[in-house]
Amino acid sequence: MKAREAKRKKLIARYAEKRAQLKKEGKWTELALLPRNSSPIRLRNRCKLTGRPRGYNRQFGLCRNMFREMALHGKIPGVTKSSW
Repeated sequence: MKAREAKRKKLIARYAEKRAQLKKEGKWTELALLPRNSSPIRLRNRCKLTGRPRGYNRQFGLCRNMFREMALHGKIPGVTKSSW
C-alpha cells in the first residue's frame, strides 16, 4: 500500500499543471480522460512505518498505535505519558 501511495504522489505531481489548466478552461470531458490516480483527492494520509490509513496523526506522520509505542519507548522527543 505504501508503494501504491508513492506512485499516486508521482502521478499527482506530473498532472498537476494539466489538471489546473483544464479546470480553468472548463474542459471537463478532457479532465475525465486523465488517469484517476492523478486526482489529489485520491491521496490518503498513511502511517510512515506501517502504512495504516486510520488513526493518522499529522504532526508526527504516524498512526495512533505506532505513536503510542514510540512515545512509551522514548523514541519521540518531548512526548511523555500524562497522568493526573
